[in-house]
Amino acid sequence: MSPTDDPTAESRKKDHIELAFRSRVTSGELDPRFYYEPIFAAHPAPGSLPPTLFMGKTLRTPVWVSSMTGGTALAGRINHHLARACGEFGMGMGLGSCRQLLHSDEYLPDFDVRDAMGSEALLFANLGVAQIEKLLEQNQFDRIPAMLEKLRADGLIIHVNPMQEAMQPEGDVFLRSPLEVIQEVLAKLNAPVIVKEVGQGFGPASLRALMQLPLAGIEFAAAGGTNFAKLELLRSTPEKMAIFEKMAAVGHNAEEMLHWSNTLHAELGAHCQVQNLILSGGVSDFLDGYYLIRKSALPAVYGQASGFLKYAQNDYDTLRRHIQSQIRGLELAYAFLQVK
Repeated sequence: MSPTDDPTAESRKKDHIELAFRSRVTSGELDPRFYYEPIFAAHPAPGSLPPTLFMGKTLRTPVWVSSMTGGTALAGRINHHLARACGEFGMGMGLGSCRQLLHSDEYLPDFDVRDAMGSEALLFANLGVAQIEKLLEQNQFDRIPAMLEKLRADGLIIHVNPMQEAMQPEGDVFLRSPLEVIQEVLAKLNAPVIVKEVGQGFGPASLRALMQLPLAGIEFAAAGGTNFAKLELLRSTPEKMAIFEKMAAVGHNAEEMLHWSNTLHAELGAHCQVQNLILSGGVSDFLDGYYLIRKSALPAVYGQASGFLKYAQNDYDTLRRHIQSQIRGLELAYAFLQVK
């Protein structure tokens, strides 16, 4: 090849010389989770991720936008940006707590994102177990299917958050166990149900009980991401923070929970009714997500909340570029990385 055939050759080689010493990766910096296998695939074409059949719909990208919030102008903007991205890239989305919609449509525009994401995208509404318990007590359970219909949602997420409620200055008190409430919802609601935690994850006994219920899925919301018990402590008094801070530090990370769920899936056999997992909590990027979904015995996608929030607050193009780079990373991981 002559120099004219590669006009960038000289500048590129100069860059290589200048950057050689700065680009060393020591053995201690290597990611121990993967085998790098560079000879079995060509560079993957954009859009080459394998589709994921998840809760009855096909996701083109195995990513779940985990529950954000609503009720403020900024939250509405964030939700609509994220919903648009889900439609464009074929991701699933869980809304933040829709409690405000149970008795009023004042904040419906913040949550009404179906048109932004399209009919094919997977969208779940979200309520706390405390709100559902109250609706059951007041014989107002029919407000839930009515809310799902208004949102044109595919199903309901129930978030289980006893520690958050205990730390929250205005927190609710559970009168029944979350498991009892979830079982009653499953008996009454003709729609798919996901159960999630809010930043501390589930222990093995909780996972065992949940995996034997006819849930559409379980979202880990493990330790390592946004911890809502700690968030509420930060809203409380310094005295309460000092006393209860260690309670916010209990919980389980996503890798630990995945080990338990894989073991339970094998142990329970036909008694395992859950068929989908959303692996969230401390998932910082596509490599974390790829590792977890490839290790899962059940069909799984990985979820992120704060990782998207950072980019969704700006213009849509900023969010779009971020997602495109994460998808490209996933494509490269599928082509060249094997999980150990």
